[in-house]
This record gives sequence, structure tokens and C-alpha cells, in this order.
Amino acid sequence: MNNRQAYFNYYIEDKYVAGIVLLGTEVKSIRESKVSFNDAFCLFDDGELWVRGLYIAEYKLGTINNHIAVHDRKLLLTKRELKRLQTALKEKGLTIVPLRIFINDKHLVKLEIGLAKGKKTHDKRETIKKRDIEREIKQYH
Repeated sequence: MNNRQAYFNYYIEDKYVAGIVLLGTEVKSIRESKVSFNDAFCLFDDGELWVRGLYIAEYKLGTINNHIAVHDRKLLLTKRELKRLQTALKEKGLTIVPLRIFINDKHLVKLEIGLAKGKKTHDKRETIKKRDIEREIKQYH
């Protein structure tokens, strides 16, 4: 599942793949594609990276042990990657946004995050124009 809105609102400068701490029912909901990136962002808290606002729907067959749909989830990165991200946030005024969530070949849930810089309104208009032109080219070929 991709966060298409992130590519529209931000220039993605660098990408990282992070592990994510989840409960069992959250994994089952992700397998059913019950994820929404609306209002999701990443932040540092006490040297650890967390994703906030990521909506993972409650598992419909879950019992009383079902998870809460929206809560902070810890991201797992190496210390080197965490330091690199922290310095980039302080120096350049960038932000970290979740780009996509997927299950890798070892059946582990991973979250791709991007070091991003916000687009201005006129940049967004250019993106819309490019997308429309590409759509027209595909339509005629």
C-alpha cells in the first residue's frame, strides 16, 4: 500500500526501509490491506523513531485482544540510520513521511519512510500537469 499523497506534497530526497513493532491483529489487518496513511508522520522521541497517525483497521475476527486502530508505533532502524535522520532533520529543515507499507520476502512487515522536503503550490500544479500529459500520451498509444 502506497502513500500517494506524500509523493504529491513532498520532494522525496532519501528513502529508508524500517521494521515496525506491531501486534498480531495489526499484521492480519495489513495483510488484508486495511491501512490508511492520512495524517501519518514520523517523529523522534528520546532517540527513537515513531510513526504517529498510521491507521490500521481493527481485525474483524479479533477478540478482546484486538488492537487500537490509531496509536504510536515504534520504527526499527540501525543507530547509524537514526543519527543520519536526526542530523538531516535539524540541519536542513526536512521531515520524515511514511511512503509505503509492505510485507517482505521473509514475511515481515516493513515501512518505507522518506526524508522529504515540502512542495510549494506552484510545484504541485506542475506535478498535476505532468500527470495529465502522461495520461494523455498513454491514452493515444
